[in-house]
Amino acid sequence: MYLLYDLLLLTSALVLVPWYLLRGVRYGKTRRGIRERLGFYAAERLAPLAGRGVIWVHAVSVGETRAAIPLVKALKASYPEHALVVSNVTETGHAIAREIGEIDLCLFFPFDLSWVVRRVLDRIRPDLIVIVETEIWPNFVRQAHLRGIPLALVNGRLSDRSFPRYRAVRALVRPLLEQFAAFCMQTELDAERIRQLGAPDERVEVTRNLKFDMQGTIPDAQATASLKEMFRLPEGIPVWVAGSTHAGEEEIVADTFRKLTAGGRQAILILVPRHPERCTAVAQMLSSRQIDPVFRSELEDRDSLLQSGEVVIGDTLGEMLRFYAVADLVFVGGSLVDIGGHNVLEASLLKKPALFGPHMHNFKEISRLLLEVRGGLQVADGEELEGAVWRLLEDPDMGREMGRRGHGLLEQNAGATAHTVKTLVKVMDGRG
Repeated sequence: MYLLYDLLLLTSALVLVPWYLLRGVRYGKTRRGIRERLGFYAAERLAPLAGRGVIWVHAVSVGETRAAIPLVKALKASYPEHALVVSNVTETGHAIAREIGEIDLCLFFPFDLSWVVRRVLDRIRPDLIVIVETEIWPNFVRQAHLRGIPLALVNGRLSDRSFPRYRAVRALVRPLLEQFAAFCMQTELDAERIRQLGAPDERVEVTRNLKFDMQGTIPDAQATASLKEMFRLPEGIPVWVAGSTHAGEEEIVADTFRKLTAGGRQAILILVPRHPERCTAVAQMLSSRQIDPVFRSELEDRDSLLQSGEVVIGDTLGEMLRFYAVADLVFVGGSLVDIGGHNVLEASLLKKPALFGPHMHNFKEISRLLLEVRGGLQVADGEELEGAVWRLLEDPDMGREMGRRGHGLLEQNAGATAHTVKTLVKVMDGRG
C-alpha cells in the first residue's frame, strides 16, 4: 500500500513541484522551500537543535499556526531545554511562525514520500510530534511510529464535509490512527467522529478549541495611530477590512463597497485575499469596476493619505492582525462562497465586529457561539452584506459593542491550551 502511495505521489509531483516553484517565486522562498520539502537542510539551519531534545509542531497554514501560538509558548515553558520546531506547508503560515520568539527552527513540511520523510526524521530526531488539526500524512505517521516517536493530534476536528471523505476510506485511515498516542479534539462530535474512524477510545479526549486561547496585544491609541500612519489612513474615515477573501466573494465585496460610497458613505476598504498570489487578479477585477487599487506594499512610499472610496489590496504576508487593528468593521472571507469560512475569532481578538457569510461549516461551533453572544453578524448574500456594513458605518457604537462581546467570548472559553499541554506531558512522560 505504501509503495503504491509513493508511486502516486511521484506521479502527482510532475504537476505539483512546478506549481510549488511558481508559487514560491512570489515570495522569494522557492529554493529553500523546495530543498526543505525534499529533506535537504544546510548544516547551519539545524544548528539550534544540536545536543537538545526536540518537539516538532506541524501547523499547515495561517489559521493553524495562529491557533498553535499559545500551545507553542506553553510547551516552551514546560520544556525549556527542548528545541521547538514548527513546520508549515504554506508561505503565509511560515511567515507567521517566523515571528514567534519561542520557536527555535521554522521549516517547510516535507513531501510525504517515504525516503524524504526518513531523511527528515533522521535529521530532526524529534521526541514528540504534535499535529495541529487533522493533517494526517501516511508516510510521515508511519515512519515516526517505526522510530518510536509519539504523535499527538491537537485541536482536532472533522467537519461535515471532511468526515464522509475519511469515512469512505476508513479501512486505510484506521491503521494510521492507531499509531497516534493521543487525540485532543475540539468538541464531543469531533471526538465521536475520530472514534468512528478507528481512533482507540482511550486515547481520545475533548480538550476544546485552541483558537479561543489566541494571544495578541490589543494596540492602545498610540499604537493604533502608528499603524494608521503606516497604512496612510486618515482620521475620521471608517475602515472596512475584508480578510481572507476568495474568488467569487471579492466581486461581491467590491460591488458592495462601490454602492456604499456612491450612496454617500465615507469608507476605505482594505481587501486581503486568502492567497496573496491572487493579488494581481484581484487588482484586475477592481480595475474592471473602475476602482484603481493601491497595494499595501506601495503604501510606505506614498506621501498622501488615502481618501474615502480607495481600496488597498493586502499583498504582504503576516499582517492580517495589523489590518484588523485599524479596522472599524471586519468581513471574514471564505464564507460567501462555499469554502467553509475562516477564523472569525481573529476579529474578536482585536474587539472588532465580525461579519461573515452562510458557508461556515469549518467554523460551525465558533460562528454559532459568536452569533449567540451578538459578537458578529451573518449575512446570506451581497444585499445583506451591504445592509450590515451600512448599519455598522451608521452606528459605530454598535460595532464597538459587538467587538467587546466577541472578545468576551474568547475570555469565557479559554483553557484549551492548559488541557492540551497536560495531555502532551503525559505522552512525553510515557515515551518509550
